[in-house]
Amino acid sequence: VHGIVRRSSSFNTGRIEHLYKNPQAHIEGNMKLHYGDLTDSTCLVKIINEVKPSEIYNLGAQSHVKISFDLAEYTADVDGVGTLRLLDAIKTCGLINSVKFYQASTSELFGKVQEIPQKETTPFYPRSPYGAAKLYAYWIVVNFREAYNLFAVNGILFNHESPRRGANFVTRKISRSVAKIHLGQLDCFSLGNLDAKRDWGHARDYVEA
Repeated sequence: VHGIVRRSSSFNTGRIEHLYKNPQAHIEGNMKLHYGDLTDSTCLVKIINEVKPSEIYNLGAQSHVKISFDLAEYTADVDGVGTLRLLDAIKTCGLINSVKFYQASTSELFGKVQEIPQKETTPFYPRSPYGAAKLYAYWIVVNFREAYNLFAVNGILFNHESPRRGANFVTRKISRSVAKIHLGQLDCFSLGNLDAKRDWGHARDYVEA
């Protein structure tokens, strides 16, 4: 398994350190990490050409809905155009006929929901820069599938939760804050929009599906 990791001045691999052969020394085992970024098409071409993967899973994104309003252009660049860069790198490397491509799409495509429950024919109505960027990614995957006969699919996932969920997402924010209050390390905490509604599932179940 090969992965792409962004360069950072501090270690940013805390949620995958259990996959290292030696987590303390960051010595890799069956997982090989390459420095790269979805905003850099040259590095994507180099990595894909070197690895020549049989399957590519695009799980990379700026995925925080609220933060996407603050980092709207960056979110569009990574989540939208970043998907195009990956698909174009597959084409550039001549792997159209040998690669299977999975795009992690999102229930945020539905945004202002037009029907409940949503299904594959429910009209999209994104309500954030994140949702809009993911909508571009969704359609560019469809475009590459139909234009080049690439095996490319979108998985429209609703919220998938686990202990590795980022600390600024509502489930971990609540669970971590309650634990800190219990330990006397925190008095109170605040949440954002209390009127938001989400469906939740466990990440293990989504991966199995």
